[in-house]
Amino acid sequence: MTATLNSLTQIDSPVFQPERGFIVAMARDARLAARSKGEAIQALAFFVVVVSLFPLAIGPESALLKRIAPGVVWVAALLSVLLTLPRMFANDHADGTLEQLALSVYPLPTIVAGKIVAHWLMTGLPLAVLSPLLGLQFGLASGELAVLCVSLILGTPVLSMIGAIGAALTLGVRGGSILLALLVLPLYIPVLIFGAGAVEQAMVSIDFSANLSLLGAIVLLAGLAVPFAVAAALKISLD
Repeated sequence: MTATLNSLTQIDSPVFQPERGFIVAMARDARLAARSKGEAIQALAFFVVVVSLFPLAIGPESALLKRIAPGVVWVAALLSVLLTLPRMFANDHADGTLEQLALSVYPLPTIVAGKIVAHWLMTGLPLAVLSPLLGLQFGLASGELAVLCVSLILGTPVLSMIGAIGAALTLGVRGGSILLALLVLPLYIPVLIFGAGAVEQAMVSIDFSANLSLLGAIVLLAGLAVPFAVAAALKISLD
């Protein structure tokens, strides 16, 4: 980790490359998450358990299971991502790494963007990849499973980005996990509506491209604005 921090705090080439902060931060967080897999496994296990409980509780009512499938999978994914948010910056804050990152020669928004992408790669992406397998429990057709997977691939990055804002604002606050949930859950509602709505439209043979396009637009807009908002929130929390 020392070598990674040195690469973030020193310019070792004559040409300053701000994007290198993004790459190094993303690689560092992904490597740390791979070494301690408990958090990612916990989120994935929570997702599997929550989604699997509904078919067991409702029984073999195929029409009802298919009707509730988009909402169940999306809510379970949302809650799974929410479980991992409090620790997005907490460990770096506890050992002083976050202060060093804030003083890095690279812009803090690029470092924040790298951390957000690493968070999504270790949490949101596995949930999206696993979702078609869990969707089989609800009797979804192959086309509907594909739409479910694509909607989660487009939507879960937004969950990580919005969650990063909440994690930065509640950093070091007592009872921060509850406050974090209260902050981000209302902001998750549009993503939940568009994501689940795309699958529901696919189920009734209605064009679902508008919902997916809206999710894509949200990803692009959030990707441009969120790193700067998170960087500002982190500076406030560190002051």
